[in-house]
Amino acid sequence: MKKSLFILGIATLSACKPNLKVDAPNANGLDFSNYIAVGNSLTAGYTDGTLYRSGQINSYPNILASQFGVFGPIEFVQPLLPSETGFPAPKRVLGYSTDCTGATSLAPVFYTGIPDTAGSTINISAQGPFNNFGIPGIRTIDYLLPGYANLAASFGFPYAKRMFTSSVWRPLDELRLNNPTFFTLWLGSNDVLGYALSGGEEVSTMPIHPNNISDPTQARAAYDSVLYTLTRNGSKGVLLNLPDITTIPFFTTIPANGLTLDTATAAALNGAYAGTGMAFHTGANYFIIQDIAAPAGMRQLKKDELLLLSLPQDSLKCAGWGSMKPIPKSYVLDRDELTRITNFTTNFNTYIATKAVSMNLPLVDINNFLRTTQTGYKYNGVLYTTQFISGGAFALDGVHLTPRGNALVANQIITAINGFYKTTIPLIDIHTYPGIRFPL
Repeated sequence: MKKSLFILGIATLSACKPNLKVDAPNANGLDFSNYIAVGNSLTAGYTDGTLYRSGQINSYPNILASQFGVFGPIEFVQPLLPSETGFPAPKRVLGYSTDCTGATSLAPVFYTGIPDTAGSTINISAQGPFNNFGIPGIRTIDYLLPGYANLAASFGFPYAKRMFTSSVWRPLDELRLNNPTFFTLWLGSNDVLGYALSGGEEVSTMPIHPNNISDPTQARAAYDSVLYTLTRNGSKGVLLNLPDITTIPFFTTIPANGLTLDTATAAALNGAYAGTGMAFHTGANYFIIQDIAAPAGMRQLKKDELLLLSLPQDSLKCAGWGSMKPIPKSYVLDRDELTRITNFTTNFNTYIATKAVSMNLPLVDINNFLRTTQTGYKYNGVLYTTQFISGGAFALDGVHLTPRGNALVANQIITAINGFYKTTIPLIDIHTYPGIRFPL
């Protein structure tokens, strides 16, 4: 039997101060009794570099379901993991780390507690169909791929294999087991994110490799199939678009000009690289990166190019990366790679917006929300930004959201529903959800 996984409650939101007037909840004819959320890791509750139970419980779909519950009992079933360790890899926590210079500071480190992952690999499809259909790693194009669960597991994404009824089915076939009365659809990010996370290292010999940007035509066809499946019986819902990766801490935390030099070191580098066109001075300089098209196979990073958060910091500090040795291109997104990412994101977001109009569905512009949040989004006196760790919205992997970040997204969805369908769903008190936990 399905079990409800949340506590019903009403919360309110104000950008700067508490709202004193609260409208009575009104669904205006919408039926939330079988709400389903379709998406990827952001939907699943993936956070801190992995999936674990409390992350799932604090996923934005489960937060939304708690608000929808004011209109009557609903069931929202998630494929919950049995533990807090992280699956398949341990989660990141904020702890003390000593670098190659001997300096100790707070930084994301892997959880080193006693593993408690027993049962994580057991197929739990009998508990479904699942209302949270967020599958970490899934792309839009994967929805039409037979045998996806096994293929995804071979690439390090075992989540579908754990929750799918059949390992030979397409994700679309699994999705059809659930007949929603209301849905949220947030797909498309992984069709370009894998490429970005790999530093643009596509695998040309394997077109369906997760490092490759999806074929736009195939992605649109798959999105259509998913949307048709969700609305085939007249269900209402909400569409969400793709965020721009240049708003995500994983790609913005390490500055392009983060090579800080004293006068002597700058002079030494100018001597070492004489005749290459690279120049150095006292203070902030652009890192040296690998570029096979440049003289000597290296050049300095350009202002608008990005370094990945996965770049080993000890290699920068003690092994001469970015100064005496070029940073490998797998840790860099150059202008050409960023153009490809931007083009896919912009074009797919245009397509989603067109579908929202043609299907008479509201659109949540997450892309614009995160862009504006770069400069700060104030909630009840607390400023949330997209800054790594200190911003409060993004988790310790720099890509996914904290529980408070999920609550921010949930409020954007509720605002879109209320505005489009003329409902009065209560907004969420973001501060009732945890942020990043600091060590004692």
